[in-house]
Amino acid sequence: MTSMTSTEPEDLRDHMVEHLKDSGHLRSHRIELALRTVPRHLFVPAASVEDAYANKAITIKPGPDRPASCISVPTVVAMMLDQLDPQPGDHVLEIGAGTGYNAALLAELVGPTGSVTTIDIHPDVTAHARQALDKTGHDQVRVVTGDGALGDPDHAPYDKIIVTVGPWDLPPAWFDQLAPGGTLVVPLHWRGQARSVAFTRTDRGLRATDSRLCGFIPMIGIVPSGEQTGHIVDDVALYWDSDQNIDPAALHEVFTQPATTVWSGASVVANESFDHIWLWLTATEPGACRLAAEPAAIDAGLCRPVFAHRTPAMVEGDSLAYLTKPRPLDQDGERRYELGATGHGPAGAHLAERLCEHIRHWDSDRTAQPTITAYPADTPAENLPVGGVVIDKRHVRMVVTP
Repeated sequence: MTSMTSTEPEDLRDHMVEHLKDSGHLRSHRIELALRTVPRHLFVPAASVEDAYANKAITIKPGPDRPASCISVPTVVAMMLDQLDPQPGDHVLEIGAGTGYNAALLAELVGPTGSVTTIDIHPDVTAHARQALDKTGHDQVRVVTGDGALGDPDHAPYDKIIVTVGPWDLPPAWFDQLAPGGTLVVPLHWRGQARSVAFTRTDRGLRATDSRLCGFIPMIGIVPSGEQTGHIVDDVALYWDSDQNIDPAALHEVFTQPATTVWSGASVVANESFDHIWLWLTATEPGACRLAAEPAAIDAGLCRPVFAHRTPAMVEGDSLAYLTKPRPLDQDGERRYELGATGHGPAGAHLAERLCEHIRHWDSDRTAQPTITAYPADTPAENLPVGGVVIDKRHVRMVVTP
């Protein structure tokens, strides 16, 4: 591995790639070569070269309350490219031009016989991307200013479509412009989470082959958002979808009552991922959502979520349960942490036990994932998969099936 003390762009770029390999985020040799080739620092000229190659996002266009555009964290870039799997000769559409860095990587991967079109709603963002792509020798990339929800029909169909902003819905244009059997990778929001989902186009809709937890700037423009948010108390909020029967006002008194914590028997080591628990909740629980608590609420003992701002939860009427802060265990000299759930409200204990049942189900096969499919919004119920949770969005009916 190259020295971390070097400030030469080439050394920092190599160190970034080695970190991605060591952490398991980079598995493709072709993507590795693209990451070693494209000079990431030239796409964020206002940042230091050290920051450009650090594992963090860098804002290029601030917004009123969050960034409007940025360059993504290298681990997320590598993850989504792995899901997309661009091949030489592929024609690729990118929704969300950002700095142009991702489009440059795509251009390296599809080669001279393929094509890359990147689109963004902000004219200053597309101007930035155009300039950076020309400077790095990727002038073959088409840069379009427009609403990404409409895609770019002039150059359709596309073998691959990658979305680098966070939509709540799947606009019809993306399906229409995706070639049969093509791949759509999109950081889709549902039930308070965002997951990068790799869909394959089928005759009737989209079927996921993979999904991974992530976070992205919400998409703006004509694409609808159905994510709802409301406070239980001042420092504790819920995030849910418009098709769910969740009312935070019904939960205002839950933290004034004794809580119940149930332990699952399942444990993890430090930094081990357990985000698939949330995914399983969305396949089985109509009230699956996200709980976010400010430090003041946690310090006051109102709640003990596993993560302050992104904890999977479930609500039924005037009661809720959430994944609680794990308790340390010491098993055969290995430091482990047992997962559990805390419930509040009249049915809190029951919900906590039910959530622990989901944890145990995940523990029985930690690599398994529910099946995620999406169909046009006018698809009748009898034509949807049986046994899953149907999530009705404006343009699609999404089904998460255990």
